[in-house]
Amino acid sequence: MQKKTRKMLVTYALPYANGSLHLGHLAGFIQTDIWVRFQKMREVECLFICGCDGHGTPIMIQAEKLKLAPEKLVGQVRAEHQKDIKGFLIGLDNYHTTHSSENQALVNIIFQRHVEKGNINKRVIKQAYDPEKKMFLPDRYIKGECPRCQAQDQYGDNCEACGATYAPMELKNPYSTLSGIKPIEKESEHYFFKLQNYAALLQEWTREGHLQEQVTHKLDEWFQVGLQDWDISRDAPYFGFKIPGENDKYFYCWLDAPVGYIASFQNYISCHSEYHFSQYWEEKNKIELYHFIGKDILYFHTLFWPAVLSGAGFRTPTAIFCHGFLTIDGYKMSKSRGTFIKAQTYLSHLQPEYFRYYLATKLNDQIEDMDVNFDDFMQRVNSDLVGKFVNIASRCASFINKNFSNKLAKNMAKPELYKAFSQEGDDIAKKYEKRDFNQAIRQIMALADRANQYIDERKPWSMIKDIQLQPETHEVCTLGINLFCLLAIYLKPVLPAIAEKVEAFLSVAPFKWADKNKPLLNHTIQIFQPLAQRLEKTQIDALKQAAQNE
Repeated sequence: MQKKTRKMLVTYALPYANGSLHLGHLAGFIQTDIWVRFQKMREVECLFICGCDGHGTPIMIQAEKLKLAPEKLVGQVRAEHQKDIKGFLIGLDNYHTTHSSENQALVNIIFQRHVEKGNINKRVIKQAYDPEKKMFLPDRYIKGECPRCQAQDQYGDNCEACGATYAPMELKNPYSTLSGIKPIEKESEHYFFKLQNYAALLQEWTREGHLQEQVTHKLDEWFQVGLQDWDISRDAPYFGFKIPGENDKYFYCWLDAPVGYIASFQNYISCHSEYHFSQYWEEKNKIELYHFIGKDILYFHTLFWPAVLSGAGFRTPTAIFCHGFLTIDGYKMSKSRGTFIKAQTYLSHLQPEYFRYYLATKLNDQIEDMDVNFDDFMQRVNSDLVGKFVNIASRCASFINKNFSNKLAKNMAKPELYKAFSQEGDDIAKKYEKRDFNQAIRQIMALADRANQYIDERKPWSMIKDIQLQPETHEVCTLGINLFCLLAIYLKPVLPAIAEKVEAFLSVAPFKWADKNKPLLNHTIQIFQPLAQRLEKTQIDALKQAAQNE
């Protein structure tokens, strides 16, 4: 009986199209990419899609500053994002945009289905309005003194000093960040999504194992407070999709942003007829659907999104995986400290796989913030990648290249050690599957230590001098190369470019996870080339200085 192929669709949260990607964005992309690459190595049929979030007031205002049409800005930023994503070896199958014909058609369908079900109502509300700019102001475009602690320059929704939340007009001495004048209150009619209609469904869905335990507990707090209607419209001027039948009302970008996952998939399958829309988005339990997101967009993805999907006749996610924020040297990313590091700035100074590896040593299945400590970063790269992993190949390959015509022996010394390494791959796979990457890396590096210890004990550099011991030296180095090969297989989801170089060095096809059970014997390899270089502090300092100067 033929084994059924596991199929899945994986997404990462759409980055906003008003600026460059930074290391915080890349942390989430890399977590997702490691998991996807692992799945593909296990021969899972896995699609990885994303796109840029291309609507909203900030994009409209940024485009105005740059004297560009918003569409032009989104196109430029999307192209820059794609370059950065490729630079960090993120293996996306498609990177689309929410400002697309596919997304507009889908949003209109979803909206109409909810209207027909009675899930949308309209009511008049009061909002802050900038009479000079002639526009309603999002909360983040209003500043003033906190009504509780009097801290200056606080945003219109919450105080960063004391944590208080409030309505924008409760600020003392409020002002528009666009014009500097005091906003006024003005009435406007808006569309609302009745989230409460899906309270029972959501309470059930959030307890069925689709979310991390921490997320479920957080949602319980929101359920106790009660789910509120969600304002899904915005007034002109606004860059987004116009609501059908309206002249000056637009869909709030957070309605069409997650629909961008579906649109990106639809855009992809327009050129790949082997995939069927209904199997991925309309039929439950056929194909797995996973969303990776940051904790700042938890509410939208774990409450609004399942409700919107379910009510519109689409399937809900198999699971949503949430990660924490990224800090640099213990601080929030800051330009003055040189720790607000754009993707391109990093790539101009350091190898992408060094960042991928360091993140992997930190990532787990919890919603914990991750700190990039650059002293530790340098030590990990030099110790683990150069001193442990690559060192195994460099120590053994030279003897195979020089003394045995690039050919591995027919047998290897201590095959039971190879078998032990191979069997540990099953446990490492479980850790990758659970997104416990830090534990997987710890286990892989423990194996690297064992391999180096074995080579130290056998001392092939001494053995090779004795003609009688040369056949044994051949088998010792053959084992060393095979142990290195296993480690390269286990690290491939994290280090795809280095793994590709290893595949070329070993003259083998691209690694699959099952290759851990196939030792290379009586096999010709290539001349060994360096795979990683030690990091110097001057390189780190140059990166920080470049970030500070931007």
